[in-house]
Amino acid sequence: MSETVKLTYNNTTYEFPLIEGTENEKGIDIKTLRALTGLITYDPGYKNTGSCQSSITFLNGEEGVLRYRGYSIEDLSEKSSFIEVAFLLIFGSLPTPEEIEKFNREISQSSIVDEDVKTILKSFPKSAHPMGVLSSLTSALIAFNPSSVDVDSEEDMREAIIILMAKFPILVSWALRKVKGLPLNYSNPTLNYVENIAQMMFKQPHQDYVPSKVVVDALNKLLILHADHEQNCSTSTVRIVGSSHAGLFASVSAGISALWGPLHGGANQAVIEMLEAIQKDGGDTKKYMAKAKDKEDPFRLMGFGHRVYKNFDPRARIIKKAADEVLQELGINDPILEIAKGLEKEALNDPYFVERKLYPNVDFYSGIIYRALGIPTEMFTVMFALGRLPGWIAQWLEMRKNNEPIGRPRQIYTGENHRAL
Repeated sequence: MSETVKLTYNNTTYEFPLIEGTENEKGIDIKTLRALTGLITYDPGYKNTGSCQSSITFLNGEEGVLRYRGYSIEDLSEKSSFIEVAFLLIFGSLPTPEEIEKFNREISQSSIVDEDVKTILKSFPKSAHPMGVLSSLTSALIAFNPSSVDVDSEEDMREAIIILMAKFPILVSWALRKVKGLPLNYSNPTLNYVENIAQMMFKQPHQDYVPSKVVVDALNKLLILHADHEQNCSTSTVRIVGSSHAGLFASVSAGISALWGPLHGGANQAVIEMLEAIQKDGGDTKKYMAKAKDKEDPFRLMGFGHRVYKNFDPRARIIKKAADEVLQELGINDPILEIAKGLEKEALNDPYFVERKLYPNVDFYSGIIYRALGIPTEMFTVMFALGRLPGWIAQWLEMRKNNEPIGRPRQIYTGENHRAL
C-alpha cells in the first residue's frame, strides 16, 4: 500500500499520496488540495515546492552531490568534453563516437548567423550590457527561423537544438567583441566546440589563434560545471515560459533575462566588484573578513557559501584546481587576484567560516578565471549562460515531452476588500 500524508481541516481528514524519486526524495502530491479543501499552500520562493518530476539533474545540497543523468560532476569534468555533456543532458545518454561525430558535424554546418543579425547588434550602443544584447539576439533567432517546431517530431526538435547549440556561442562571442571593439568572428571547422568558443572570443585580427590547452581545459570545466543545476530561477523560467507552448528560442531568451540578476548568474560578477572595492580601500583582507563576521555591518562576502549547498559546493573543488593552473600558465600578476587568494586563505582557516561551512563557491573561482582570461566583468554572466544552454534545452525538451500543464501559481490576496465608487 502506498504511503499517504493526512491533513485535518474543519474536522475532516484528507489523505494525499506521497511520491518518491529514484534517490529516495519524497514529496506530497497536493494536486487535489484546493479542489478537496479549498486551501492552497503558501511557499514564497517555492523553497519547499516541487514544480515537476525530472530525470535530468540530481542535487543533494546537504552532502554536496551533483549528478547529470546519474553521472557525478567530478567524473564528467575529468573525463568528458562539454559537447559530450551537452549531448548527455539533452538526449539522455553519453554519445557514442559516431553520435558525437554527427552532432559536431551538424553543429558545424549550422554555425552561420544571418548577416541581418549583425545589423541588430550594431544598433546597440557599446555601453549596452552584454546580457541584454544576448537575450535580444537569442530572441531575434525566432525571426530568422520562423517555422514552428513540432515537439512530436524528433527531426524538428533536433534541428531547433542544433541551431541553438551552433549559433549561441557565436552570439556570445559577438557580445564580447562588441564590448572590446573587435571585428566579429565565426567558428573554425578545424577546431572542437570549446576551442571554437575560445577562438571566436579571443582571436586578434592580426594574429593566428593557437588554443592554449590549459585555457581550453579550464573553459571546458567551467562550462560543464554550469551546464545544469536542477530547478533554479532561470531554469524554472525556461520551463514556465515553455509551458505556455512558447518556442525554444523564446524560452531560452527568457532564461537569459532571469540569469542576469545579481542573486543568480550575476554572482560571479559581484565577486570581482567586491574584490575591486576591497582593493580601492587598501586591500586589507583581514579587515573585510572581520566586517563579514560583524552582524551589524552591511558588508557581504560574495562568492562564499551557497543557497543550496549546506556543506560545500562540489563544483568549487573542481574549478579551484583549474583556477590555479590558469593563473600559473598565464603568469598573471593582478592585485585583484592576489586579494582573492588572500580571502580564500583566510576563509579556509578561520573557525568562523569553517564552522559555518562558508567555503568559496563556484562563482568565486569562475570570476577569478574569467578575469585572468581578460574577459570583461560584465561578460561573466554571459559565460554562465553559455554553459547553462544545454541544461535549459534539456529542461525545456523534458517539459514539452511530458506535456506539463501551463504554469499558473496561486496567491493569497492581501489587498482591499470590495469598495464602492
